[in-house]
Amino acid sequence: MTQLITLTDPMDPRLDVFARLNEVQLRRYYEPNGGLFVAESPKVIDRVLDAGIRPISAMVEISQIEGEAKGTLARLGDIPVFTGSSEEIRKMTNIPMTRGLLCCFERPPLKTVEEITRGCKRIVVLENVTNPTNVGAIFRSAAALGMDAVLMNGASSDPLYRRASRVAMGTVFQIPWTYLEETGFKRIHYVKLLQSLGFKTAALALRKDTVTLDDPVLRQEERLAVLLGSEGYGLEEETIDLCDYTIRIPMYHGVDSLNVAACSAVAFWELGKGLQQ
Repeated sequence: MTQLITLTDPMDPRLDVFARLNEVQLRRYYEPNGGLFVAESPKVIDRVLDAGIRPISAMVEISQIEGEAKGTLARLGDIPVFTGSSEEIRKMTNIPMTRGLLCCFERPPLKTVEEITRGCKRIVVLENVTNPTNVGAIFRSAAALGMDAVLMNGASSDPLYRRASRVAMGTVFQIPWTYLEETGFKRIHYVKLLQSLGFKTAALALRKDTVTLDDPVLRQEERLAVLLGSEGYGLEEETIDLCDYTIRIPMYHGVDSLNVAACSAVAFWELGKGLQQ
């Protein structure tokens, strides 16, 4: 049964995960045995729970106990749930809460690239995508438009950051993902690693030696990895040179490129068509 605890002492150490630890500190909590993350809103938290991830504690606005958060609270078991007014919680956490509910979870262990990609037909690779909003939007598009998994290098933003998982609408807990570094790919460039696993690799880049996104040869590839680069500079030149394809999205009215999140949605839709036919 849920343990509702009225907020009285803002320095209660049990509130550190919500009020005093930033997301980098949460990620390093319990090192070397994983860490913590905070999810926001009943819909996102429900998807975390659906994934079998263990909750630690929660915080809910009083007005939501019998409101939108009610069903989610009932799923949290006997963990401590702190409650107060919207104003009290915002003052303590400096977080403008969405849908009145926060929950702290244990980080699940990461799988290897080989485990994540086994049986996959379409995967996404993010290189140096540092904005959590973009990462969240890419995950949401990947899940909605038929991608099987997402891989990232260590410089990319953490999908479990609160903003990323919220923008993703919790799909970071539905679509498999991992970091490329977990495979020790520093011994071999990850493009070569993916090729060794049977994937053709396609880099989205602003170069002249490209095929267009709707080229039939791309849709016909049985296993394809779509690579997206940083918001400002795109993919590294070495990465592009190693890929089997360099692809571009045709542009009009003098526009040279799309935001990486918008680009991902267009690419996933087009490159997933071959699997729908």
